[in-house]
Amino acid sequence: MARTVTSGPGPVRKAGRTLASGVGRSGGAVVRRVRRSTHSGGAGESGLAKLIELHAVNSAGDMMVTIALASTVFFSVPTGEARGRVALYLLITMAPFAILAPVVGPLLDRAGHGRRVAMAASMMARAVLAWTMAGVVSTAGLGLYPAALGVLVASKAYGVLRSAVVPRLLPGRTTLVKANSRVTLAGLLSTAVAAPVGAGLHAIGPPWPLYGAFVIYLAGALLSMSLDPKVDSSRGENRARLSADEEASPEPAGIPGKKPGLLGVGSSVLHALQGNAGLRALSGFLTMFLAFMLREHPLGGLTPALSLGVAVVAAGVGNALGTALGSFLKARGPEVIIATMLVFALATATVAASWFGLFTVAAVTAVAGISQALSKLSLDALIQRDVPEEVRTSAFARSETTLQLSWVIGGGIGIVLPLNGSLGMAVAAGLVLLAFSVSIRGLLGAARRGGGGTARARVA
Repeated sequence: MARTVTSGPGPVRKAGRTLASGVGRSGGAVVRRVRRSTHSGGAGESGLAKLIELHAVNSAGDMMVTIALASTVFFSVPTGEARGRVALYLLITMAPFAILAPVVGPLLDRAGHGRRVAMAASMMARAVLAWTMAGVVSTAGLGLYPAALGVLVASKAYGVLRSAVVPRLLPGRTTLVKANSRVTLAGLLSTAVAAPVGAGLHAIGPPWPLYGAFVIYLAGALLSMSLDPKVDSSRGENRARLSADEEASPEPAGIPGKKPGLLGVGSSVLHALQGNAGLRALSGFLTMFLAFMLREHPLGGLTPALSLGVAVVAAGVGNALGTALGSFLKARGPEVIIATMLVFALATATVAASWFGLFTVAAVTAVAGISQALSKLSLDALIQRDVPEEVRTSAFARSETTLQLSWVIGGGIGIVLPLNGSLGMAVAAGLVLLAFSVSIRGLLGAARRGGGGTARARVA
């Protein structure tokens, strides 16, 4: 076709060149606009821009894998069989992950001098596993699940490393909350672009989204190695310990006579993690419960696909809105932000339990998205503020693992619960109420003290 355009009759050749030139200029303009956005606010000079772009690539690859697995594990079979498959997926992938989780933090601590290599390795591992899953995804055999576990572990390892290196790439006068908001928002936008592309690839055949993920992860591996070299700097860091009982000199981290550990970092981190765990459990519950509920009992006279689409769009919009709000709220009162989100989510879920319908379902999913995004950004800010740099990588690893397991617990409850809308929303409210009851007093107390604290509290 290209040969016809360039070597055909004069008018055809001229039109082809004009079209190619126009497409090239448009594509170049889009790339320049994206790069201006990622490099703004000093992010280009500090190196944060490349991390933003890397996270966008990472999110696109993960979305391709999600589409491939969802279409096989959930949508291709009847509801009863789908519930069993999803439960099996959660069990097979998350039970080993729970065992591996305590190992991830110390391993990543040892990778302090090679974070770029570790991030590239997580991308390469997922590329290989995506290619492997492409060969078995059509049959959804048991071989799919170990590969999915590997993708999950590699993805979480990348997430932990990404969270740990953000403080090293902060532009001047930019808070951690705002920087994380920019990184997360780039991931959300990339996911929104990758989703229809992945759906189009799936229309060609079930393996094709995984082939797309393979290519994307390879690009991510190359981008990982292009990060600023200061990402690999480990000056002042030590390997994380599970306790702070050994004698040491001099006195680090403001704890007399103690080596840096995950104890003694301040109760605000513990209570923020408890609140976030409740909101993450809410997210997992809504994802699984509504996926099956709306498939069997669509709302508002809509088809099952449209009902589920309303919930998915509402959750996505809420997540994006929460991430965008994080850029404006900055680091002011992260404890208060988490407490407010818990109250907001609890009230909305309670209303949805009383008046279950399309509008309230959309409202509760949107609020869950906003609450989860803002609370996670606030938790990251508290870890940055209260956890010594020597053990910050392990703190992020433990918090990410706790939140992932909380999502799975919530999702498991959503799978086994009877498909009754009011009952489901009451259980959702109960999950938030539990987190609220164990964390609210500590969050507000830390906020009154101005945060920081030296109470001996365990991160996870």
